[in-house]
Amino acid sequence: MTKTILRAAAVLVAALVVAGACSSSPQPSSFKQKLVILGFDGMDPRLVERFMDEGKLPTFKKLAAEGGFYRLETSTSPESPTSWASFAVGGNAGKHNIFDFLVRDVKTYVPDLGMVRREMPSFLFDYIPTGKPKAVSLRGGTSFWVTAGQAGVRSSILTVPVTFPPEEVPSGVMLSGLPLPDIRGTVGTFYYFASDLSRYEEGNTEMGGILKRLVFEGDLARTELVGPSNPIVSAKMQEVRQKRLPHEQERAAMAELEAQRDVALPFTVRWNRAERTATIDIQDETVHLAEGQWSKWVPLEFRINFLMRLQGMAQLYLIKASDDLQLYISPVNWRPEKPVMPISAPGSFSEDLYDRLGTFRTLGWAEATWPLNEDRIDEKAFMDDLYRAFDDRAQVILQQIDSRKYDLVVGVIESTDRVQHMFWRFIDPTHPMYDAAQAAKWGDAIERVYRRADQLVAEVLEHVEPGTDIIVLSDHGFHSFKHGVNLNTWLIEEGFMARQQQKVGDKNLDDMFGGGGQFWENVDWTRTKAYSLGLGQIYFNMRGREGQGIISEGEEYKRLSDELSARLMTMTDPKTGQRIVTGVYKRDDVYSGPYMANAPDLQVGFADGYRVSWQTSLGGSPPGLLYDNMRKWSGDHCSFDYRGIPGAIITTRKVTSGQVRIIDVAPTVLRYFGVPIPKEMDGKPLF
Repeated sequence: MTKTILRAAAVLVAALVVAGACSSSPQPSSFKQKLVILGFDGMDPRLVERFMDEGKLPTFKKLAAEGGFYRLETSTSPESPTSWASFAVGGNAGKHNIFDFLVRDVKTYVPDLGMVRREMPSFLFDYIPTGKPKAVSLRGGTSFWVTAGQAGVRSSILTVPVTFPPEEVPSGVMLSGLPLPDIRGTVGTFYYFASDLSRYEEGNTEMGGILKRLVFEGDLARTELVGPSNPIVSAKMQEVRQKRLPHEQERAAMAELEAQRDVALPFTVRWNRAERTATIDIQDETVHLAEGQWSKWVPLEFRINFLMRLQGMAQLYLIKASDDLQLYISPVNWRPEKPVMPISAPGSFSEDLYDRLGTFRTLGWAEATWPLNEDRIDEKAFMDDLYRAFDDRAQVILQQIDSRKYDLVVGVIESTDRVQHMFWRFIDPTHPMYDAAQAAKWGDAIERVYRRADQLVAEVLEHVEPGTDIIVLSDHGFHSFKHGVNLNTWLIEEGFMARQQQKVGDKNLDDMFGGGGQFWENVDWTRTKAYSLGLGQIYFNMRGREGQGIISEGEEYKRLSDELSARLMTMTDPKTGQRIVTGVYKRDDVYSGPYMANAPDLQVGFADGYRVSWQTSLGGSPPGLLYDNMRKWSGDHCSFDYRGIPGAIITTRKVTSGQVRIIDVAPTVLRYFGVPIPKEMDGKPLF
């Protein structure tokens, strides 16, 4: 009987893994016209124009001469998830519900990721899985590829942000992009192991790394790779939270469960000091690396219990193996042929791509920005990884174009965004992190990635059928991030937010997503009118909406909105007198649609050089209004005034519309294929 139950459970688990794997081949097309849309996240129109004028982007220039090059108005919150969701549905965030990277529980004020809701699997006897884990997209509205597909347009949608979990595309296929997570369910947890790491440095970094000290006995060190949370333990943690126990009792219960939460893989490191090499034995794999060498993708299996196993893969990079040993391990990606849950629609599509192309990275945030920002890898390692990420995405796009099965191909590559985040300091001599010697070495890195984008467009032109139209675009531009603005600190100083006197420590991503972090410590909600969470969003502490709200709808709401907007516009840099805020956008002025209730009450638009601080984005309120940004993450777009940070668009057809906005692309595609444009769309066709 026991064996029968176990066999049945194993069959159930196997069924969950292959759920959604059924597929159907695209039908013959009834459309003669073909369209390819290539998105390069964050590509700045000023740089595009400059590089075209200098002859460095010949393909872009050729397309612009044929059709046109334009600045593309971005979304009110110029964040990639918001902008790409607006691109997909042809409307403002009130029509698709993606206002920021984060959302908050209005009753508890606790934040969570703002693109997807995760649902835990269920278990019988805390062991046998009886329900599968689910990811539910928070993006509402209908994407243009679904509308087009219903009319028979065959679409291939590839790594566009805000497409995880994947949606069924009539007559088409989809490979998910951001926020497709790593094996830990995060945007990208990296690992750093080092013999020179002190005990005090061990632990979790601010933006999502795990640091571990290597202790060698002779030439051997034993350690472990921290993998996914055990869903059985996570479910118990959720039960504890729902019980609303007294604070100390809940804290003790959570601490006990946290100790059991993560599934870890033990591994060993053998160090050959003389040859500056290391040999890593992990599961059934032996990886031998020389100093400065990357491994191939290493398959990993995390065993939740006898019945439940999760497949992943990672790359190892030996940073140093001389007087000390330093080892970097990438976030554990889901395997494209054996994903934790479907990453494509149909579910078999990712496996089909694997069969044709081999292993490719699946993580939505594909580039190693976080370890560079935490000074755990150097610029060369980052760029090596970034080019591989670019090429992974590019080969998928080219393969789908070569298949000749689709009328519409939409592919997005985000490496343009990532290199600007990390290397803007090399093209802005006024940035606090500018270094002339380093700029001489890396100052052309952004240009080189733009040129790689131009090269990809040239390759696409060689692969497409004659007469295919091309649209190249970005979702927003870029600015220098020279100073961080502690927005919650300002709200406290100005009397809009109240806090008790106890000192509050800095936040990190593990506080938010690890399960045991404490948020909003010592905030007195009975005297708090407004608070900031995410990237430039301010929420009012509304009676009947927030758990301890004090502001009423109507006249009191309007007074607070007017007063706070006016005061924000007076915010200046105490050292220079320069204006910090150039625009404040009220909810009812910029949003409309079914998701208005989830909109921030104010969206703050910062001036070039000033960005909301990391601690503000995590709900923190450290001392001081401003600080110099001494991180390598030196360029950004989030929280800047959307009016001054447009994207770029280059088309093979001339734009006939007066406005050129990201919300106009969706209706443009529908008109191109002769599909009626839904009345819900805010955008208008560009041609």
